[in-house]
Amino acid sequence: MNNAGNKWKKNTALFLCGEAVTVFGSMVVQYAIIWHIILNTQSGAIVTVFTVAGFLPMFLISPFGGVWADRYNRKYIINAADGAVALASLVAALLFLAGVDNAGVLLFAAIVRSFGQGVQMPAVGSFIPQIVPEEHLTRVNGIQSSVQSCSALAAPAISGVLMSFTSMATLFFLDVVTAAIGISILAFGVKGPKRKISLSAPAGEKPAYFRELKEGISYIRRQKFVLQLLALAAAFMFFASPAMLLTPLQVTRDFGSEVWRLTAIEITFSVGMMLGGVLIGAWGGFRRHALTIALSYALFGLETIGLGLVPAFWAYNGIMLIMGLTIPLYSAPVMTLLQTAVDPAFMGRVLSVMTMSTSVMVPAGMLVFGPVADLIPIDFLLIGTGLVMALLSIPFWMGKTLRAAGGS
Repeated sequence: MNNAGNKWKKNTALFLCGEAVTVFGSMVVQYAIIWHIILNTQSGAIVTVFTVAGFLPMFLISPFGGVWADRYNRKYIINAADGAVALASLVAALLFLAGVDNAGVLLFAAIVRSFGQGVQMPAVGSFIPQIVPEEHLTRVNGIQSSVQSCSALAAPAISGVLMSFTSMATLFFLDVVTAAIGISILAFGVKGPKRKISLSAPAGEKPAYFRELKEGISYIRRQKFVLQLLALAAAFMFFASPAMLLTPLQVTRDFGSEVWRLTAIEITFSVGMMLGGVLIGAWGGFRRHALTIALSYALFGLETIGLGLVPAFWAYNGIMLIMGLTIPLYSAPVMTLLQTAVDPAFMGRVLSVMTMSTSVMVPAGMLVFGPVADLIPIDFLLIGTGLVMALLSIPFWMGKTLRAAGGS
């Protein structure tokens, strides 16, 4: 029994370490790409193109990524996605060394990275329940969130330092090295149990991706708690978009346009996320995951309202810290709820729909709230959207379907 306990802990530790190395290298290069574009073009149109390139390929490939995660070995899927991104980084590095320094090279790398993320995310979310016992899933998801937050905190600073004395080619080579380390750890260190692959085409027929996608959608429609959870998560991300993307503009309007203020809120939020990951990792949340999600919705809504009300920057920055802490209280239980309550045969497809719906809701929200922010104060916008997000917690507190699926 002790050996079994040590085995899953070792597997999980190795997996999280491999993911941390890969994510860190990827984030360093991601920041470098955006900053290189801004510094060399100073074009809002090109920045917009890169923003779209960051989420549109992921949105398009996620459904197929979900099917692949349900059909094939998830370790291979994760490593194949990381390998494709590393290969694109290698090509970009060689082109930079050859003197080809233009937006096209970076756009190619950004598109491949987005495709890779769309394939990898359902596979990672589906693989974790294979190696982690159900009772520890929330803690592990919390630890993973904390590790990613550490990368988000360190990557911008390290990317900026490296860009000041080295070339873009070197940064892309860094991504290749970190990806190789992460791939090696997963391939040779993590031993996942074998699982029965339930997806297969009839004899003599080719795999029917769209049929399997349809089966996944039908499963979601039959499982009321999954449908409700995805709908509420999409609505939450839509109304959270002003708090996620308009706060820098609000700070410049309300408190001043000094760069240190914008840096302060980013660092404070990242520190909060790191602490939130540690908190949910140690605590594990309520026994009913739906109640932890409800708490996070209510807190985030109230914190967003607070951003619209506080008159002093120090208080504003304090709320940003608490908001960052709240994020893992939402993301870890949502992932755990899906990982424990969804049929493993449909896990990848359900998570891919989750990725699609939440990734598209933030830009969709900005299409609505961005123009509105030029007509009314952002303070009022945050108060209104914060109230809606707080109200979205009610189905988790009161809804029998979500509460029943949220633990014993």
